[in-house]
Amino acid sequence: MKQGAASVVRKPLSPALPALLALLVGCGGGGSVAAPAAASATPSANAGWTLLWSDEFDGPAGSAPNSAHWGYDLGNQESGGWGNHELQYYTASTRNTFLDGKGFLTIKAERQPNAGPCWHGKPCDYSSGRILSQGKVTFTYGKVEARIKVPGGQGIWPAFWSLGADKLAWPAAGEIDIMEYVGKTPNTAYGTAHGPGYSGAQGAGKPFDFKRPVSDDFHVFSIIKRPNEIIWLVDGVEYHRLTPATLPAGGSWVFERPFFLILNLAVGGDWPGSPDASTVFPAQMSVDWVRIYKEN
Repeated sequence: MKQGAASVVRKPLSPALPALLALLVGCGGGGSVAAPAAASATPSANAGWTLLWSDEFDGPAGSAPNSAHWGYDLGNQESGGWGNHELQYYTASTRNTFLDGKGFLTIKAERQPNAGPCWHGKPCDYSSGRILSQGKVTFTYGKVEARIKVPGGQGIWPAFWSLGADKLAWPAAGEIDIMEYVGKTPNTAYGTAHGPGYSGAQGAGKPFDFKRPVSDDFHVFSIIKRPNEIIWLVDGVEYHRLTPATLPAGGSWVFERPFFLILNLAVGGDWPGSPDASTVFPAQMSVDWVRIYKEN
């Protein structure tokens, strides 16, 4: 799971950075971003941006992610298969979501008979993890990005995304999918926005073609969120931009509000389809870091 780890260089935190973070928390550029308890590394050069918050996933091997940053979505049947007829049961167990002790978060989907009740009334055949920063860390504007290595395979569906923090029914509060990947299109990742008039299969999205399997290596998936604008990037390359003027006809712009973050690894569902005999389990999504920046 730790492929690519040898190339990661972690620099010591500047002594001034914690104080800078404290000053920037809650400012207009970063929404209601919460300061980290401690940052273990500074990001690589990111001209024009100031780091507000990060999780570098440093901690003992087998430990849970930082509870000051992340909570859990749990279950399957309780949420109707998460609206997509998914086949995994989400747990809060470190069997499925854990730090590897080398600076990476692992979300693992595995075959687990009777993992929990699925939407179809039968036991789920898989367990996995879904963590979210709801009630802990949010952003309104800025750059949000994560360095992720996705697993491949038919029926595998990892994602890095965000939902509006308002207590509104989906999609009225908005959804921004920073990265979605489905194993049946191995060379492609997707960036999409969902709101009233453009949701589900009709979301306002675009694909990014890597010309090779996305699962071969780590990639940085980002959005830049400004008033009336969202930009999607992969490894610093812009591939999708959305404004109120480019929404589908009749669509409502609902993105001028705080959003929280979600990392998950789904199995099956309406879009990816079910795993088959070629799908390798356990499937593991590896996350090096997640960061939120304020634009200077």
